[in-house]
Amino acid sequence: MSYNTITKVIQDVVLEGNKPAKEVAQSIGKPYSTLLREINPFDNNAKLGATTLMEILKITKETGPLEFMAERIGYTLKPRMN
Repeated sequence: MSYNTITKVIQDVVLEGNKPAKEVAQSIGKPYSTLLREINPFDNNAKLGATTLMEILKITKETGPLEFMAERIGYTLKPRMN
């Protein structure tokens, strides 16, 4: 799927990812309705903070938002080899 905004990528991770959205909200300590508002790409008055984004990434283990950001600035994301 082709995305135009990082917010849409994050919204899809939360709503269609490997963990239910309500579980994500509970895990990061946000009310479900607040999280949904913050990840809504059409709500210009609500913003998702960097700290919340990091928590979403930790909980979901999804790399889509990182890959999107890296691609947009001319980088490639690759896993660390341990």
